[in-house]
Amino acid sequence: MFTGIVETIGTVTSLVALDETATGGGGTSLTISNAACILDDCHLGDSIAVNGTCLTVTEFDKDSFKVGVAPETLRRTNLGDLKVGMGVNLERAVAGHVRFGGHFVQGHVDTTAEIVSKTPDGNALTCRFHPRDPAVLTYIVEKGYITLDGASLTITAVNDEEQWFEVMLVAYTQEKIVIPGKAIGDSVNVEVDMAGKYIEKQVKAHLEKGLETGGLLEKMIQEAVEKALRK
Repeated sequence: MFTGIVETIGTVTSLVALDETATGGGGTSLTISNAACILDDCHLGDSIAVNGTCLTVTEFDKDSFKVGVAPETLRRTNLGDLKVGMGVNLERAVAGHVRFGGHFVQGHVDTTAEIVSKTPDGNALTCRFHPRDPAVLTYIVEKGYITLDGASLTITAVNDEEQWFEVMLVAYTQEKIVIPGKAIGDSVNVEVDMAGKYIEKQVKAHLEKGLETGGLLEKMIQEAVEKALRK
């Protein structure tokens, strides 16, 4: 579990498609450097969010760490597009004593979104995104939470018909995350607020049961009809 408050920006040292070393596991591995400030309490097997993607540490030293990247992760995220020298947002899994400044972030990316515009507004920056999977717009609401490349941000506008949403980055945030340095057309990882998914599933389940013979919805309609007839 994470908070979406990025701790530091690391640098991609390597992205190996087939890492056959003991710590590579015969799959894709990613090594990040310039991460000393989050490695002082690191252990093998710890979770670190890299651009909002929860990954497991398989090797580390004082300044860098390696993680494995599963095929599903490569399909869902922008991690496969990383190049050596690129910056990535980093956050350790939340500890019990940490003040929760963002929102509940799982590190399970839903899809990616393309940056379609960046518009200065005073000292702030408004960024508009088009999600690769428009279905996620169901869970994106104005003033709601969203996680972009691991950063907890607030939705300032959303347009379901045109399939875009916007966030505004204040000056401080612009200095602490990688999004402002990205170009139009680049992608960001998107994780929507998990609460919306749970609520949707529960509502659908109740509605489906209600449509069954003798279900809740049928009973509600019957009671409403009986009440109307009594009048």
